[in-house]
Amino acid sequence: MYAYLIRRFFLIIPTLLGIMIINFAVVQILPGGPVEQMIAELTGDAIDATARVGGDAGSEAAPSGQQSQGGKDAGLSSQYRGAQGLPPNLIKSIEKQFGLDKPAHERFFIMMKSYVTFDFGDSFFQDRSVTQLVIDKMPVSISLGLWTTLLVYMISIPLGIAKAVRDGSRFDIWTSGLVIFGNAVPGFLFAILLIIMFAGGRYLDWFPLRGLTSPGFQDMNSFEKIIDYFWHMALPLLSMIIGGFAGLTMLTKNSFIEEINKQYVLTARAKGLTQHSVLYGHVFRNAMMIIIAGFPAAFVGILFTGSMLTEIIFSLDGLGLLGFEAALKRDFPVMFGTLYFFTLFGLILAIISDLMYHVVDPRVDFEARDV
Repeated sequence: MYAYLIRRFFLIIPTLLGIMIINFAVVQILPGGPVEQMIAELTGDAIDATARVGGDAGSEAAPSGQQSQGGKDAGLSSQYRGAQGLPPNLIKSIEKQFGLDKPAHERFFIMMKSYVTFDFGDSFFQDRSVTQLVIDKMPVSISLGLWTTLLVYMISIPLGIAKAVRDGSRFDIWTSGLVIFGNAVPGFLFAILLIIMFAGGRYLDWFPLRGLTSPGFQDMNSFEKIIDYFWHMALPLLSMIIGGFAGLTMLTKNSFIEEINKQYVLTARAKGLTQHSVLYGHVFRNAMMIIIAGFPAAFVGILFTGSMLTEIIFSLDGLGLLGFEAALKRDFPVMFGTLYFFTLFGLILAIISDLMYHVVDPRVDFEARDV
């Protein structure tokens, strides 16, 4: 087991490096980088300035020497969209400001060298370190991810077991309709429906529309803080749970049905064991293995990606919204810093899921699978 874990930890290095290389290469060929966005801002200011002085010298022709220099500048700046007419020295200073004055491969090695020590640098556009940004946004995403994952598992596992035991019954048919509804309706669409129904959109105004806390939260006592927190979390959590419990419920049901039909279960029943003893003494351990294996992926998905649209709709300033805005603005330090950290986090969770296999069933021996 220890040798297996050591190999898995060493595999993290090439896996993480491959993910970073692919994403870094893709971003290099995408248009609209940070230099172009800065140029767009400068060009907008220049247009405003020209409009202000256009009445004084709008019809005055530029000297021929200046026109020639302008053409030269435009040629040197043509690699960036909208940079025509800007001095090449200004373009170079912008490139240096963002660290884009070096070749791509050199920038990648410098970046990875810093990431090894968890130095993610500063955001291009927010004038703060990436680490501080992530720490500030983390409470929102952890609140959504942790509570959603716990509630989804608390609902899906008992419901899936009940459906497996009552397979084909009226209860199974009616709950399957609920599962199909949850699987068919996107979480963001259900979130919009909840806002319309319960957050002052059209009908009722029972819940707040934005944020995790109310104004004056710090002045509340402990009980009032708890009530206020869950009051704000109610609709976002409900919108995320409705789309998350369906798949896990069916996975639980199918896993238990497969185990219930095996020979060892029939043997246990023939010995006179009760349904409860058979189900939770024999079936549960084997059926839960596939569900435990999927926990890390489910947690990471809910925590860092599944909550993005929910954060945007409910104006929750979390990691999903941070990543979305960083991608739009091409804020490379935020994009790659968060990608590195959360990919590493996900790979470590995958190893933990293998350990959970062994905890649930000590008979599982990963070394025995080696050839």
